[in-house]
Amino acid sequence: MNIAADTPYKDLYIYYLEGRINSDHGIFGAEFIGNWEEDNFSFLFFKTPSREKIDEILLAHPGLTLIDNYQMTYDEWQGERPFPLNIGRFVITAPWALSDNIDEGIKIILDPGVVFGTGTHPTTHDCIEALEMSFSNEKIESALDLGTGTGVLAIAAAYLGAKKILAADINYLAANTAKKNFFLNGMQDRILSIQGLAQDCIELPADLLIANIHHDIMKVLIRSEGFLNKKCFILSGLLKSEAKEIDLQLSKLPVKIVQKWDCNGIWHTFLGKTF
Repeated sequence: MNIAADTPYKDLYIYYLEGRINSDHGIFGAEFIGNWEEDNFSFLFFKTPSREKIDEILLAHPGLTLIDNYQMTYDEWQGERPFPLNIGRFVITAPWALSDNIDEGIKIILDPGVVFGTGTHPTTHDCIEALEMSFSNEKIESALDLGTGTGVLAIAAAYLGAKKILAADINYLAANTAKKNFFLNGMQDRILSIQGLAQDCIELPADLLIANIHHDIMKVLIRSEGFLNKKCFILSGLLKSEAKEIDLQLSKLPVKIVQKWDCNGIWHTFLGKTF
């Protein structure tokens, strides 16, 4: 049996800065985990207390300002310990939770690091169900996964048969985390991870579009010419009012909604195909 009972991250030390900085590991030292960038803010994650390192960075980069710092366990950051997790025919587990006793299924090895996307969110469940339906109904050889996060949906699509997938995320840490997960699953030859805007990728040719992404971005995607060049699409991450708006926009396009998912009236997902 190969099993590790605990995450390698233990406690997290998070430094919240105004401003952006090059996320070169050489700058931050061996205890650095990653930098989550949001607008003009940076959240630097370390395995150990690193205030002295932060002070060095602030001194070298006068444009940065330390706003706050936090300490929490990895479990507190991710919200729960989900692994292993069964979704459809898949079993999602972590490198530190591998076991010969995992239920039968297609095993996805996922190290989310400090990126959200362990598979527990309702939209992930619905997107995976939509993926299984898509591959059952259509011949899909290529896909775009826009807003890939940890890369879990791109990996599922590759296991289901897609041979060529582009996975994009605007956040460098997410794109880099996804890339590591593609290697963990031996999918690096099928999936390319890039940091980039979803709007810049939508025109690329693909059989399937996967977009579990912010509503404002999705509105732009479905208005693009590239959206209608896909055989089928999975749109998710939508709250009730947002889903109504997207549904209305889709009704004006040459598309057919194959199925809709409504999780507790909160999260909504669409599976559709173009004419």
